[in-house]
Amino acid sequence: MLDVTTPGEQDSSIEVLPTSTPVPAEDRRSLMADPAFGSVFTDHMATIRWNGERGWHNAQVRARAPFPIDPACSVLHYAQEIFEGLKAYRQADDRIALFRPAQNARRFADSARRMAMPPVPEELFLAAIKALVATDCDWVPHGEGSLYLRPFMFSSEAFLGVRPSNEYTFCVIACPVGNYFKGGVKPLNLWLSEEHSRAAPGGTGAAKCGGNYAAGLLAQAEAQQNGCDQVVFLDAVEHRWIEELGGMNLFFVMNDNSIVTPQLGGTILPGITRSSIITLARDCGLSVEERRYAITEWRNDAASGRLIEAFACGTAAVVAGIGSARSASFELTVADRQTGRLTKALRDELIGMQLGHIPDRHGWIDIVDLTA
Repeated sequence: MLDVTTPGEQDSSIEVLPTSTPVPAEDRRSLMADPAFGSVFTDHMATIRWNGERGWHNAQVRARAPFPIDPACSVLHYAQEIFEGLKAYRQADDRIALFRPAQNARRFADSARRMAMPPVPEELFLAAIKALVATDCDWVPHGEGSLYLRPFMFSSEAFLGVRPSNEYTFCVIACPVGNYFKGGVKPLNLWLSEEHSRAAPGGTGAAKCGGNYAAGLLAQAEAQQNGCDQVVFLDAVEHRWIEELGGMNLFFVMNDNSIVTPQLGGTILPGITRSSIITLARDCGLSVEERRYAITEWRNDAASGRLIEAFACGTAAVVAGIGSARSASFELTVADRQTGRLTKALRDELIGMQLGHIPDRHGWIDIVDLTA
């Protein structure tokens, strides 16, 4: 078994080296007014290095800048890379909060193990994120916007042998964001891919690695060519069971207020928003069933009126209702074409908790210390 343990004890302290050329306040306000998702970035980034001899070292928050990459850098050839996504929110009392960041740290570690990479210790992962947020706190929007955080790690050793790298770079960058979808919150139109698969049993479907997303880009382009917002993937074995969108988990609400969501099993990313929604729905006394759900069931439930709402969820979009789905051979419409009542209620509760308007009953909110 590959040994990707971290040598020795790790120091979770982060050295902060503020940039000498921050974006002027007036320019920053202009950039934050209505940013397209992932297009405007903050002044700094957090970086940590790893190698087999020293373990994790040289942890810094420093000016955001390009990486010098050797042409033989292993990530360019063998795609040993993972990432995460989470947000920082400016709450009603002006404090800045993260939502369940320890879950991101654990999922990042799980992704690392699957990709034969060294897991970042949870304390170090959280320390890097909080140090970056504290340093760039002026970039956290007011209102319903948020600061999207992208931790990622890639193999950085220069070599062409087919083996796990002996050097890795961990980095966190950040960008202020508004609504993920252009035009604001509205029901999504989905394209069901009957030809392409996202992940197969025994593969990397449960890891948050770039290869999973690259594998879905052709299907996503097909969806857009057919006037749809996102693509739905079926399982790779029977091409029968609904799995997830290109980057979001799915839920189906029935007319008896029961909810079905595809079960995890190695081919579906275990979404943190997904987990939160299951908890919130069960808090309300609703039945949430995690099981396989076939495309034929979706079509039949939509046609009969048993299915009254469907929605997708993820960190970037939070919760987005589904209006319709189609493929080259069929089309279905969810009975309630507007954002459903339960979909809206779950979205409002999540966002309300993240922004501090609703009490945090589950200890999910982690306040960032801006004085550290």
